Amino acid sequence: MSTHTYLAYDYPLLSMFWTLLWFFLWVMWFVLLFRVIGDIFRDDSLSGWGKTGWLVFCIVLPFLGVFVYLIARGRDMGRREISHAQAQQRAFDDYIRDTAGSKRSSAEELAKLSEMRSHGDITDDEFRRAKELVLSGAGPSART
Repeated sequence: MSTHTYLAYDYPLLSMFWTLLWFFLWVMWFVLLFRVIGDIFRDDSLSGWGKTGWLVFCIVLPFLGVFVYLIARGRDMGRREISHAQAQQRAFDDYIRDTAGSKRSSAEELAKLSEMRSHGDITDDEFRRAKELVLSGAGPSART
């Protein structure tokens, strides 16, 4: 009385296709839901009450809330995403510029001092004192 059931016979290929389709649609739905919620929090033009209203709408009636949000405010979602990415890039570039670009090595400082002396902008005595400061580490290259 023992019958063996094989999954391959009980679950045909078309059923597997539909299961995978529903799985990927479910994953896409969650990605869309989280993008909308992220856009609600990221938008600076919405007031606190507006953000709360949209968030409650998307949580209480998720399908309707997300679709209404996309219809009402979906046009500017891309612009807000781009402006946020550009602001992050500017902040990163400023950080790199501040940390790496402002420091000069002692050799660069000495070359600049030598050039100033050869042009006659500073005297030999001023060059000697500035060179001692740079070599001691108390010159402009030591300050940030």
